[in-house]
Amino acid sequence: MITTKKRAVLKGLAHNYQPSVQIGKEGLTQAVINQIDVELENRELVKIKLLKTAGETSKELINELASVLKAEPILSVGGVIVLYRFSSKKGIKHIEF
Repeated sequence: MITTKKRAVLKGLAHNYQPSVQIGKEGLTQAVINQIDVELENRELVKIKLLKTAGETSKELINELASVLKAEPILSVGGVIVLYRFSSKKGIKHIEF
């Protein structure tokens, strides 16, 4: 479980990020889950944009995504979801708290 202070730091970092994954009318497919997994492994912090055609809200999807990807839910506002997962990948810049 992530602390409130760490969550606040991650929210601040995510503010400057552009969404790197979009979920559209097909919804949450295995391809989307795989793409988010790769992004989490490479960047640790991922911002996801839900298009209006997605059929589900960010509040409905954030916990499902976090559970499937073993990630921490950071933010769910409007059509935006932010997830964090520490990466075991070497050679990347890890987020420091």
